[in-house]
Amino acid sequence: MAHKKGSGSSRNGRDSKGRRLGIKIYGNQYVKSGYIIVRQRGTKHFPGKNIGIGKDHTLYAIKDGFVCFKKTKNDRSVVSILEKK
Repeated sequence: MAHKKGSGSSRNGRDSKGRRLGIKIYGNQYVKSGYIIVRQRGTKHFPGKNIGIGKDHTLYAIKDGFVCFKKTKNDRSVVSILEKK
């Protein structure tokens, strides 16, 4: 006997939800300590001054100030917080 399904899509429909990764706060925006700046898998952006890094590579602010994204000479993206004066 042939085992043919009817013309339905009952085998489809399994997909995981998006992880909501990426930059949450952009350059020159003011942040308070504890704010999440970047959610990422691996270190696409590296922590600079006044930035902490979580075990899932999330970058967050340690102090209040303005976010600054910079490229280093070896083409790394470094995120820092410039304190308010």
